[in-house]
Amino acid sequence: MRDAARIDDVRAAVADARKQRRTIGFVPTMGALHEGHLSLIRLARQRADYVVLSVFVNPVQFGPGEDFETYPRAAKSDLEVALDAGVDLYFSPSVAEMYPEGFATIVRVEALSAPLCGAGRPGHFDGVALVVTKLLNIVRPDFSVFGQKDAQQAILVQRLARDLNLPGEIVVAPTVRDADGLALSSRNRYLTADEREASLALSRGLREVEAAYREASSRLCWR
Repeated sequence: MRDAARIDDVRAAVADARKQRRTIGFVPTMGALHEGHLSLIRLARQRADYVVLSVFVNPVQFGPGEDFETYPRAAKSDLEVALDAGVDLYFSPSVAEMYPEGFATIVRVEALSAPLCGAGRPGHFDGVALVVTKLLNIVRPDFSVFGQKDAQQAILVQRLARDLNLPGEIVVAPTVRDADGLALSSRNRYLTADEREASLALSRGLREVEAAYREASSRLCWR
């Protein structure tokens, strides 16, 4: 596995892989890798000859008072996990590499950025759109894999890629859950035991809605 921190090195490595007619799969992450990330890497590994993984805690998607400084970081273990998972190129840029002095560009996906998570975190999705635009233009993959857990983000990225003709297909992979039903997330480590138990109400509710829908559908089919 090659470890790169500079954009030019990533482009050179990907160019070499393309010369060998290798298909490029890309998995962008913010690190603190867990089984959910591994499921994305495995999917990329199944479909691609050459897998690029990025680990970058993107400051511009964090608002004032949010957890940018304390967001889980695990550089050493992330490298080990990526190596074991069969990643070919591990890209871990610095903030200065991604946003050099004088950086002044904003990327916004209107309408999709405003509701739901966007309403409570103004500017969050602008930061997501910006970093995804940069990463896809740096790597220029044949496809990129995003998790369905961040549903609004996945929809926004699909629209962003379509509207800006960004390189590669956007693949959305299923959510991976713990045994108790909680969707895997690097931020789960913030939860107390009581908070974790309370958070399970969401997955339970979703399953109950799904079960009710399936039951209602089956009844309609028999009429």
